[in-house]
Amino acid sequence: MALTKNSDVKHSQLGPLETHVLSVLCQRKDATVRELLAAGDIDAAYTTIMTTLDRLYKKGLLDREADSQGRAYRYRLKLSKQNLYQTVFGPGLNQLLQSAANPSLPVSFLVDTVAEHDAALLDELSRAVNRKRQELRRREKS
Repeated sequence: MALTKNSDVKHSQLGPLETHVLSVLCQRKDATVRELLAAGDIDAAYTTIMTTLDRLYKKGLLDREADSQGRAYRYRLKLSKQNLYQTVFGPGLNQLLQSAANPSLPVSFLVDTVAEHDAALLDELSRAVNRKRQELRRREKS
């Protein structure tokens, strides 16, 4: 599912707390503010999380419905995880690559960062590059 133009979100519009709340919701099917706080993954006041979820809803990233008692909203991601990550991080990566005097520098930084985080991810990065190369070759042939 893709975002519509009316709800298109730019990376710069998401703050660190919004990004963190989205990543926590990616791990869950859905949640209320109270459930997010009870899980211990977010350290903030109830009203702060409530406001953050409302902003994410208004930005078109979340769906919400009243819980069974009708006293709180239950939030869920509006996008698949892949589309969410692409929406949140894609513009920043594009900007980084476009602003670099030498585009290979950000790529090198990405490889170094992936290796520091988890060396096994380098294999996944290599597989992703190979898949994309094959896809581009198929497009050229058609």
